[in-house]
Amino acid sequence: MIETNDLSKQFNNEFWAVDGVNLNVQPGEILALLGQNGAGKTTTVRMLTALLSPTRGWARVAGYDVIKNPQEIRSNVGVLTEQHGLYMRMTAIEYLEFFGRVYGLEATTRKSRSDYLLEYFGLAEAARRRTGEYSKGMKQKLALARSLMHDPAVLLLDEPTSAMDPESSRLVRDEIARLRSSQRTIIICTHNLAEAEALADRIAIIYRGKILLNGTLDELKSQVLGPVEYEANFAEAFDAGELDLTPGVELVSRSATSLRFRIEAPHVANPKLVRALTSHHASLVSFHEVPRKLEQVYLKTMADAQGVAYAA
Repeated sequence: MIETNDLSKQFNNEFWAVDGVNLNVQPGEILALLGQNGAGKTTTVRMLTALLSPTRGWARVAGYDVIKNPQEIRSNVGVLTEQHGLYMRMTAIEYLEFFGRVYGLEATTRKSRSDYLLEYFGLAEAARRRTGEYSKGMKQKLALARSLMHDPAVLLLDEPTSAMDPESSRLVRDEIARLRSSQRTIIICTHNLAEAEALADRIAIIYRGKILLNGTLDELKSQVLGPVEYEANFAEAFDAGELDLTPGVELVSRSATSLRFRIEAPHVANPKLVRALTSHHASLVSFHEVPRKLEQVYLKTMADAQGVAYAA
């Protein structure tokens, strides 16, 4: 649904805001694009919406070329910018009617889409109130409704929960999750790593205009953090001195009542390891994977890119 090859944008004949970005996002996927301020996220989104022309490379969105088919791109893409862009004196009904006209929708279609979206986002009862009276969460949900007015195949969301309180952020995240479908692709640009971890099928990290990593969260964890670790906890002190470890299992730390292992192939090694522990009469209370977060992946990737030590 979204495909780019060497997508690049240069400003002032010297600064490459985006430099050689390659992305491939399938129908039904949510891609989180992560990076620092100025890393190139927003510039990438603007090229994908045909608002900026690439200096080098190409991009196709919903089958259309961003240079050759700008009108078709805009007809198939919904955009939520960091600033929601509401007209505060309009009611929600007036606002969606206005954008329905901008998208060239027929009157009956405008009415049915507006009614459906206001109901879908829980705004029907407030539809005749001016949007200036809305809470932050309501405003962001209305902006999402606007981006969906023409039923686009692609959604590009730039900081969808920026500067929102936790309750409003949760509401918007829930709505984004509901919008996932086999026929719709979503790119989220965000600084919120927990949000990306909860929503995204794939994650790309961009730094100084270049994609450093691109893959599923599990792929990135393995690539950046190495083999997964498991911890065994015991009800009483256990001496691991005679424990015979199978190949691909490394004991990395221990205490009187716990052991931590680094394991190359858990689905093969774990059953053998648990059997070995129980055969030594270990009072095993729990055996679990040590949680690893996207935050660890992101911070280590950025530290490596900047040539500084990563403090785990």
